[in-house]
Amino acid sequence: MRVSVRAGLAGVVAAGVALGVAELVAVGTGAASGPLVAVGGVVVDHVPAPVKDFGIAVFGVHDKTALLSGTAILLGLYAYGIGVAALRRWAFAVVGIGVFGLVGAVAAVSRDDVGLAGALPSVIGATAAIFVLRHLLRLSERAEPSTAGSVVAGHDEGGYAYQRRRFLKDLGIVAAVAAGAGAGGRWLSSRRAVSVARQEVALPAAQGSAPVVPSGVQAQGAVPYVTANSDFYRIDTALVTPQVDPATWRLRIHGMVRNPIEITWEELLKRPMVERYVTLACVSNEVGGDLIGNALWLGTPIKALLDEADPLPGADQVVQRSSDGWTCGAPTSVLRDGRDALLAVGMNGEPLPVAHGFPVRMVVPGLYGYVSACKWITEIELTRFADFDAYWVPRGWSAQAPVKTQSRIDSPRNGATRPAGPVVVAGVAWAQHRGIAKVEVQVDSGAWEEATLAPTVSADTWRQWSHTWQAPAGRHVVRVRATDIDGVTQIANEAPPAPDGATGWHQVEVGVE
Repeated sequence: MRVSVRAGLAGVVAAGVALGVAELVAVGTGAASGPLVAVGGVVVDHVPAPVKDFGIAVFGVHDKTALLSGTAILLGLYAYGIGVAALRRWAFAVVGIGVFGLVGAVAAVSRDDVGLAGALPSVIGATAAIFVLRHLLRLSERAEPSTAGSVVAGHDEGGYAYQRRRFLKDLGIVAAVAAGAGAGGRWLSSRRAVSVARQEVALPAAQGSAPVVPSGVQAQGAVPYVTANSDFYRIDTALVTPQVDPATWRLRIHGMVRNPIEITWEELLKRPMVERYVTLACVSNEVGGDLIGNALWLGTPIKALLDEADPLPGADQVVQRSSDGWTCGAPTSVLRDGRDALLAVGMNGEPLPVAHGFPVRMVVPGLYGYVSACKWITEIELTRFADFDAYWVPRGWSAQAPVKTQSRIDSPRNGATRPAGPVVVAGVAWAQHRGIAKVEVQVDSGAWEEATLAPTVSADTWRQWSHTWQAPAGRHVVRVRATDIDGVTQIANEAPPAPDGATGWHQVEVGVE
């Protein structure tokens, strides 16, 4: 193995030590202060919108994993270069590792949910990396008789072979320790998480029960009418799930109001609670995509809280802030028009999952999530759209985003094969807070035929549908379109999600034999 390769590997392992030690330190300063997560968070906040849209389109709910993996790969390449450069001059390594520590520290303290102590993981991790790299490089030099200025007198070829083996042994040991430190840090952070507090939460009884789910609500071939918590999509900017302890949680309602309010977790649970089925959709959902789900939410109506705060004239925007500083803005009029907009604490009969906003989040029927569905919410500010742009607006998305009428084919899947004869085509359609009046199916270029609509709980949820198609042999294209209660048929023209939701008719190709 060439000395430059050994030096490069030493640099990579030293970087691993920096990350592993940083994760251990981050147990005390907060998981979001780890350099990999902190830098990733800055990338998420500042990457151009088209790049972010591409990541969601390609990786979907795994976009965060892809980002962290990509960041780790780039760091590995950077560290390899530092190791090689250190052969020429040790100062290059010190400066390179110092830059790594500085970038991580600055990224951490710039986060809204991380204080000045958040710089410690990167600084301490970088310091450890310097000592580790120095040790490994010395071993590497002793294993290389041809390295100028580093020949050790008295070594024969067997001695150099011994030093190479020792280098590889120490390299492996340090790599294992680094991996263990990183995994241990993550494990300890999870032990400090709010999972235990969540398990101890006793949800209050709903004073307003959810509407009864009618029989026949589930269409053959469609996804489950109620989406399990484990299957519910998650799209947000948090690389590390915020850990908000309900014991210290506060909600502050302020801004353009006559009566500012601050309530605690205990006070929130004493407020009147209702249960409602509401379908939420992500604006990044492509035509036919699965970034949509329907759940039973338990919460208190946000309208009552806003009425108590008494917004001033002109306060047309309700800005919601998450514990990590993320913001979204919904029209004040929408949150006060009588719809079941909730400050939710429960999901499908249990406390909110941590990944879905525990302890409290917003749920608003009829608006895309990026303007209304704030998770880990800690603040509500009444302001004006003219005075404040929420997180996604400067990144090219519309300030106001009502959900568009859409439909999707769940069965048969694209590329599926069916025997000739009757084929059940089924799926879901949605137009939250308006409701679905009609769903039509077209095969190839034939006439549109009306599908059978299943009953539904309310206009705030998706509606399932099915249609029996007498399928002849051959390859066929099946399309679907929906019409809402207002008589608006979904748009045929295909358009990407940005800036206010995708349009187009979902279609699948089916082989019939």
